[in-house]
Amino acid sequence: MAKKKNQLPSGNYRIQVYDYTDSEGKRHYRSFTGASKREAQIRANEWKVNKTQRIPENITVYEAIEKYIAAKQNVLSPSSIKTYKDMLRIRFSGPFGGTKLSDLTNRAIQIWVSELSANLSPKTVRNAFWLLSSALDMFAPDFRIKVTLPANIKSDFYCPSDEDIKKLLDCVQGTELEIAVMLAAFGPLRRGEICALTDEDIIGDTIVVRKSMVKDENGKYVIKPNPKTYGSYREIKMPDIVIEKISGIKGRIVQMTPETLTSRFEHTINRININKFRFHDLRHYSASMMHAIGVPDQYILQRGGWTNDHVMKTVYRNVIDIEKEKQNRKINEHFSELEIV
Repeated sequence: MAKKKNQLPSGNYRIQVYDYTDSEGKRHYRSFTGASKREAQIRANEWKVNKTQRIPENITVYEAIEKYIAAKQNVLSPSSIKTYKDMLRIRFSGPFGGTKLSDLTNRAIQIWVSELSANLSPKTVRNAFWLLSSALDMFAPDFRIKVTLPANIKSDFYCPSDEDIKKLLDCVQGTELEIAVMLAAFGPLRRGEICALTDEDIIGDTIVVRKSMVKDENGKYVIKPNPKTYGSYREIKMPDIVIEKISGIKGRIVQMTPETLTSRFEHTINRININKFRFHDLRHYSASMMHAIGVPDQYILQRGGWTNDHVMKTVYRNVIDIEKEKQNRKINEHFSELEIV
């Protein structure tokens, strides 16, 4: 007896339904089998209905991200919400953002990623992609993203040395910027933590970090009670020189906003005859110096407010150039002393 269309050697029937297209443009299908063609078709139809229902109202990419941000409104910081909304407006307002989730394919996502990568840094592209994938996890959980992202570029920031810090402090001595530099280099506190610090946070020789100055959704600076991460809540015993500098100050220790602090720092660093670096690199200096003098990783993590050592090891534990030269000399001197014929 001749085999009927869609009939398997076993006698069952199979119906294939389109599922998605991968990053290579290859179409993938779901297979459904049954004792009869009708039974297989019913199962296929049920799957298609359920797949559509998993995407509420057949919303667009833009609408899905908008709903995702709204759902996170009360659990993320105001600055994070503002960042996401800005990203939504800038990166998803075009044709790609108007794509229905039911029509979204990996090919479309790959083209979008490639177009962004032509003019933006890998980090910026990855941040936009992360926002997209988070929204898809919430509103289209069965959608399997398979795209190629641009490779990360290793940051090549200069890590200041002890001599750099001394020259910088000499230049800003007696100013509010001197206190900010000390708090970042010896703390190490973040910009927002420094700008939110008050005399009530100083207990003897210890600074209690429990709030941060950030921008809200409207771009205005506010002080929020919770710092960047849970690990950011910490108590830092500071050197006497720092405590002496801030002793007697009432209210906020540093009156600048994070933006003003960065601006004044950049203006100052450009006037000094040292390698240029960012204010945030003072935290790099602190972590790197603690590592160089043998401070255990766990204590560096606690003092800097990092929740795990991934960021610290890949970004903050820079090898200070002067220390590197010192170690290179020790290595080469050892080998030079060998009696090699």
